[in-house]
Amino acid sequence: MLKLYNSLTKRKEIFTPITPGKVGMYVCGMTVYDKCHVGHARMLLSFDMVYRWLKVSGYDVTYVRNITDIDDKIIARAAANKEPIEALTARTIADMHRDLAALMTEAPTHEPRATQHIPGMLRLIEQLLARGLAYVGSNGDVYYSVRDFPGYGKLSGKSLDDLRAGERVAVTEQKRDPLDFVLWKASKPGEPKWPSPWGEGRPGWHIECSAMSESLLGEHFDIHGGGHDLQFPHHENEIAQSEGAHGHAFVNYWLHNGFVRVNDEKMSKSLGNFFTIEDVLKLYDPEVVRFFILRAHYRSPLNYADQQLDEAKQALTTLYTALRGIETSPPVNNDWSEARAARFKAAMDDDFNTPEAVAVLFELAGEVNKTHSLAIANQLKALAGVLGLLQRAPDEFLRAKAGSAGAVDAAWVEAQIAARNAARKAKNFAESDRIRDELAAKGVLLEDTAGGTTWRGR
Repeated sequence: MLKLYNSLTKRKEIFTPITPGKVGMYVCGMTVYDKCHVGHARMLLSFDMVYRWLKVSGYDVTYVRNITDIDDKIIARAAANKEPIEALTARTIADMHRDLAALMTEAPTHEPRATQHIPGMLRLIEQLLARGLAYVGSNGDVYYSVRDFPGYGKLSGKSLDDLRAGERVAVTEQKRDPLDFVLWKASKPGEPKWPSPWGEGRPGWHIECSAMSESLLGEHFDIHGGGHDLQFPHHENEIAQSEGAHGHAFVNYWLHNGFVRVNDEKMSKSLGNFFTIEDVLKLYDPEVVRFFILRAHYRSPLNYADQQLDEAKQALTTLYTALRGIETSPPVNNDWSEARAARFKAAMDDDFNTPEAVAVLFELAGEVNKTHSLAIANQLKALAGVLGLLQRAPDEFLRAKAGSAGAVDAAWVEAQIAARNAARKAKNFAESDRIRDELAAKGVLLEDTAGGTTWRGR
């Protein structure tokens, strides 16, 4: 049975959906003012993995991953670029979708944008005002009164007296308490604005997710996910808003992925130590990046370094090499009664323990290398497919990125191999070695086997 580590209770719990057989999952997606970096890739791939496993486990999953397309950072970046906000967000969303396609993520069921859900946000704010949990400042901003919500701090484990205003929560003279956060911002010259009962303005960041999740999953749903950095204040504030407005539980299971770190610091745009997905994919195959992220447990810190990615590439090469030359046809459904498949399933059911699941893949690869068994090769490919891995033809992966300037021409490589074979047959070993060295200089490695010479990228 599936167990999840619930950030709300700080323990693993048996997963029991609200409606048997169905799962509602909301994940906080991107604020689209810049290109996605590797830290974002970790969040996106972690919950892609969760989504895939829930479906493999037989659940009918409604997966909602939002897009924040109105926000202080978006407004500031568009102004700095001297371009319309709509142009900035459209371009950044297109970049995100390109990156996600390259990393082989599955599309969510719904991908709502904040600007499409303003009416729902206004309704929630009106409910909070009616319940005495919000107030209108003299400047026209609407604030949430944190100290009037008894459960505030239960997700982050912080007490009200110890809390400080978090990221994106500005402290102004309009607030009754420094911890209060904005629900609706009065319009300023040149900023986007929508009509409201409190004057023209735009939503605060936190209210967006409460409104979008309610619209697509209801007032109470199963799983809410996101990066660890969103636990406070964003997710804490979502709980306060949604439970404050409706008077009942909001989410049953909270999941948070760990940080990507560079030199022991969190990777982030604010620190300037980030690597965009686009730039990383110029150096590494997308499946290498996917494998690098998924072979670590989603809740653990992940250190980003070229050495780590190089090791991931070699490990993935080992798995693909085991499948080379075998015409696999994986079954539609895995046989979970088989011992290694059962271990794979047990690992994934234990809070998505991908390191243990990947270890099973390497055991299977070792068996394939020894036995060349079609059945075991099929099982390897099928189990790896659960993680979105090993679904390409082995040579497509093994020959990718060969050559200093990208993929070399396969026909040219085959011609060089034929010339080398002819030289070897003529006992012209100097010429044979010259050809091998020339190919190696271009990133092409030759492997002489009983069945002939094959090649792959370095």
